[in-house]
Amino acid sequence: MQQNKYDDDQFFKNYAAMPRSKEGLKAAGEWYELEKILPNFQGKKVLDLGCGYGWHCKYAANHGALEVVGIDLSHKMLEVANKVNHDARIKYRQSAIEEIDFSTDSFDIVFSSLALHYISNFEELVKKISKSLKKNGELIFSVEHPLFTSSGEQDWSYDENGNIRHFPVDYYYYYEGAREVNFLGESVIKYHRTVTTYLMTLLNAGFELTNVIEPKPPIEMRELEEMKNEMRRPMMLIISAKKIGR
Repeated sequence: MQQNKYDDDQFFKNYAAMPRSKEGLKAAGEWYELEKILPNFQGKKVLDLGCGYGWHCKYAANHGALEVVGIDLSHKMLEVANKVNHDARIKYRQSAIEEIDFSTDSFDIVFSSLALHYISNFEELVKKISKSLKKNGELIFSVEHPLFTSSGEQDWSYDENGNIRHFPVDYYYYYEGAREVNFLGESVIKYHRTVTTYLMTLLNAGFELTNVIEPKPPIEMRELEEMKNEMRRPMMLIISAKKIGR
């Protein structure tokens, strides 16, 4: 299922107000863990799936990438990317992630940040990624953590006084698939899949796992109002893998 909520004026306005939208990578709670596992970009061809404002594309270019292709379905996202993260080595393309169809061995690195939980058929996408990657090419991506996506509520459970009790986890194992959630004040479809599904899909497609990380906010962010409870639950999952088969 292809969604383009980000071209809705109000939704995009809400997204643009987020700290990570205004301040870039340094404002992303998972960035300090993600940056540690990024590969050497020097002389590499890179594909960014769901590139948004192009922050990661520009990071790859700044670290020596030969060519970077950023894919996003949102025209509004790509407008900003071309303004704030323009680089002669970066080509931004408007396309659904599901519709990528690159030639065999096109890229050394495929990257995606918080986009693949919007994709209904993860297995089919991994096949396309594998085709586009060279042998020993690397895939690095982050998604919302399966514990976070399981129930579809994506909010805390509160007591009668409005105090947080716990974060609910429900329908984790046997009900993978679409969840209608409230995100930035709008109804959005995200896709829940278990940790097992993420990992086994990669292994079955000929990848070798290199990192599986449940990132915690850095210490300096933990006292921020929007971050102060994030040590109580995993919100994101980072996975990296290497293509070892043809």
